[in-house]
Amino acid sequence: MSTVAPPMTTEEMLTLPDNGAQRELVLGELRETPMTKRNRNHSSAEARIAYLLGRWLDQHPQPGTRLSSGEAGFRLRRGPDTTVGIDVAFVSAEVVANSEGRFPYFEGPPILAVEILSPTDRQESIDEKIAVYRDANVPLIWIIDPVLKTVLVLRKDDEPVMFNVRQELSGEPELPGFLVLVAEIFRF
Repeated sequence: MSTVAPPMTTEEMLTLPDNGAQRELVLGELRETPMTKRNRNHSSAEARIAYLLGRWLDQHPQPGTRLSSGEAGFRLRRGPDTTVGIDVAFVSAEVVANSEGRFPYFEGPPILAVEILSPTDRQESIDEKIAVYRDANVPLIWIIDPVLKTVLVLRKDDEPVMFNVRQELSGEPELPGFLVLVAEIFRF
């Protein structure tokens, strides 16, 4: 007779010995993948989008909010836990306030989740990440492709929209006043 392991919590995941793998939880199920080998296009796109969002935030201050990058950790839901790393995220003041203390992750979904594709990403894992974000009610998701120089925009209850380097990317209404030519993201 087989037994099914109970869902893992984020706290339990954090106690696992470091094995060099990237770890996430999806509905309490541990996902371990080899650490992604980043490349200059991925890191440059991440730096550019963080810079552009930071510049916007300087011009449109939102007290208590936070901009994070570099696989920022988020516990998107509890019971069972879903905990992921996000390339770039814009976090509401409410989620920041709920995340105070010694726990290393943000508690709740960001306003914006930005994923930058790497050459090793598989469509299946990208689709799962989008589903996880949508399940957590992330209002705005950007999937950035440094090779094709496109941004796929996903909003709650809306069809996905693809933007190319000749188009402007708007963050409205989630990011009031954010507007940038997509080509600026890939100016590296």
